[in-house]
Amino acid sequence: MAETPTMVNAGTVSADYPLPTRKVRWLGLVFFMVLHAIGIVGTPLYIHYRGVTVPELALFFFFAAVTGLSITIGYHRLFAHSTFKASPIVRLLLLLFGAATFEESALKWSSQHRQHHRFTDTEHDPYGVNRGFWHAHIGWILFWRHRTNYDNVRDLRQSRLVSHQHDHHAWWSIGGGVVLPMLIAWWIGYPLGGFIMAVCLRIVLVLHSSFFVNSFAHTFGAKTFNRAQSARDNWIGALLTNGEGFHNFHHRFPSDYRNGVRWYHWDPSKWCIYILSKLGLAWDLKRTSDQRIAQAAEH
Repeated sequence: MAETPTMVNAGTVSADYPLPTRKVRWLGLVFFMVLHAIGIVGTPLYIHYRGVTVPELALFFFFAAVTGLSITIGYHRLFAHSTFKASPIVRLLLLLFGAATFEESALKWSSQHRQHHRFTDTEHDPYGVNRGFWHAHIGWILFWRHRTNYDNVRDLRQSRLVSHQHDHHAWWSIGGGVVLPMLIAWWIGYPLGGFIMAVCLRIVLVLHSSFFVNSFAHTFGAKTFNRAQSARDNWIGALLTNGEGFHNFHHRFPSDYRNGVRWYHWDPSKWCIYILSKLGLAWDLKRTSDQRIAQAAEH
């Protein structure tokens, strides 16, 4: 992929990228409503009447961390942008816990994200903020039908593991996102708390963290490296998204494994990738030169 995404006039786009059509996604809408009701309303009620234990909190925070990072490290930086390479076991775990977020398969996620970079801020951007903050955040999922063009992820389709996760993503999602945490919750003796917090509340929070990359990170902050696009750099956005909030840098240099390019930038995703490389589990980490970064910041 080119380091600077191409801005394309909608009139020049082939029929391979059809525009989305308005359609209420009732299954997704009901799913989201139930998750929010159980997670947001059920959690304080559960804590009030039952209390909360250290094992329950540990289970919740563990799954929130590994599933959220599996999107930013795996779906985004490894699969969508190929910013580094990883061992089979790392790829397997990222696919498992990425599916546990219920954000579709890595193949579909990556295809839509590559389309987002190619057509940023145009009508062919699947979740372009040009249609509003709400649309970019969640409206594009619940009230629009998108036809995904998988031609832009032929490289990923060659992976048997990625293809298997795509072809059976519902089983991967239920297995990693519901069955696994519930088995652990049952084992530690708190199945109800596990379901309310480690499953429902965790999915809600991780989903909104991902959604903030599309909405918040394209609305608030500075255009440090590329003033032509809506992507922004914002440290608050970085806190909300495991480091993805330095989004203007990312849109200018999408092949860099880092989003927070400075050592002090909050970017746990880049730190995890770096640690994996030191353990021999990741390699070929792509970095933009300091000179190119400085030149981009000057213009």
